[in-house]
Amino acid sequence: MSRVDTRPSAVVAEGWGWRYGTRKAWAARRISLRIEPGERVLLLGASGAGKSTVLHALAGVLGGADEGEQAGRLLVDGADPASARGRAGLVQQDPDAQAVLARVGDDVAFGCENLGVAREETWARVREALDLVGLDVPLDRSTSALSGGQKQRLALAGALAMRPGLLLLDEPTANLDPDGVAEVRDAVGRVVDRTGATLVVVEHRVDVWLPLVDRVVVLGTPSGGGEGVIADGSPSDVLVDRGAALAAGGVWVPGIPPRRPGPPAAAPGEVLLSARDLRVARARGVAVAGPMDLEARPGEVLGITGANGAGKSTLARTLAGLLAPFGGDVLASPRLAEGVGAAPVRWSSRQLLTRIGTVLQSPDHQLLARTVRGELEVGTRALRLPEAEIRRRTDELLGSLRLARLADANPHTLSGGEKRRLTVAAMLATRPRVCVLDEPTFGQDATTWAELVAIVARLRDGEDGEPAAVVAVTHDAEVLAALHAREHRVVPAGVRS
Repeated sequence: MSRVDTRPSAVVAEGWGWRYGTRKAWAARRISLRIEPGERVLLLGASGAGKSTVLHALAGVLGGADEGEQAGRLLVDGADPASARGRAGLVQQDPDAQAVLARVGDDVAFGCENLGVAREETWARVREALDLVGLDVPLDRSTSALSGGQKQRLALAGALAMRPGLLLLDEPTANLDPDGVAEVRDAVGRVVDRTGATLVVVEHRVDVWLPLVDRVVVLGTPSGGGEGVIADGSPSDVLVDRGAALAAGGVWVPGIPPRRPGPPAAAPGEVLLSARDLRVARARGVAVAGPMDLEARPGEVLGITGANGAGKSTLARTLAGLLAPFGGDVLASPRLAEGVGAAPVRWSSRQLLTRIGTVLQSPDHQLLARTVRGELEVGTRALRLPEAEIRRRTDELLGSLRLARLADANPHTLSGGEKRRLTVAAMLATRPRVCVLDEPTFGQDATTWAELVAIVARLRDGEDGEPAAVVAVTHDAEVLAALHAREHRVVPAGVRS
């Protein structure tokens, strides 16, 4: 394959920082570094270090003075990133949130059309970009019919079609199965080899990206007093020579695993929620998975696994009473269903609160309030609990999930990992007997991953009350191992599991 004509970009940060308009604390602060054209950089840091903020700033999408306050200077090719349209291409972590148009070709062409590229040139770039990322599908293929790995390669193709000199990847494999991770990583490798573009990737799966990068930069957390760049060098200099200290601060370091909780405290209890001959569907008339039988018991974690697009999230929503079964039944035990009937899909939202709690895959789809504290109070206020009890539960969760410093922040300004902890905390506030968690640990640093896993283990074991039944959808095999989960692999519709 011939080399694509792209001029790699240079990045300069001089004491740069950003504070969102709705936040008192800085999201990123006192960052100084230079990235030379064509360098491949892995950007690391604990949750809340400002990694995503830096990428959004480099992409020119943070907004102006009305949306926040900037300190210092940040330049791409010597100019303010907001004025360098098309020089930076950003690919984010949620595959489903990035497709803008219904057909593959139109979606890849979208950025070029916004830049005013001529039609003939646009479609030549579309085909070239799809070829470069290895997405061999018809241009009229529905974007919704793609797997997670294909959707991320689609987003990568859309960025490439604009011929950016700077490629920015914000945890692009966070929600992908192992095959999807390899697809995206290999596609990025082909892209940087053929274009020479400067690469900055934020990822917690450090070992996946080490073969592609030549430099590792680690950011400190402003709230923890570790502002700016705290480590910078070759992968071996940073991750080997300073690995122990970085791991202690929450950075994922290969070979230094986070702590794990102990095994279940007791044998599982009687079934709280069961599925019989269940088939699930995203849209009417089309089953995506099943038939299947499964049971959720207190004192046990049921791990839901399977390939991207297999129907795991659809199954989770069906078990949680948010979607009607396409076929078969989801039934609550008499104890769980007391006073409300056996079918969770018929329960009101208030009846679900203390019975089945849900954490959706995308945190933004679940955020309702203007502040983090308000978000934690939504469920308890719906239950009409006394004010003192609402405050007690809220303060406890703010502390245990490291959200206290963000209590007055707008939830939508939080990092992806912080949003995930917030949605988990909001579910825990109403103390449901069954907890359905869709990718509960995505976006977490090593410290917050361990803390979230420990919280799920406490739920399972009933350390703060009665043992709960936990259903966890995850691609993270380490989560299942740490929680001693019983695995149920979702298979395509028509194949019995």
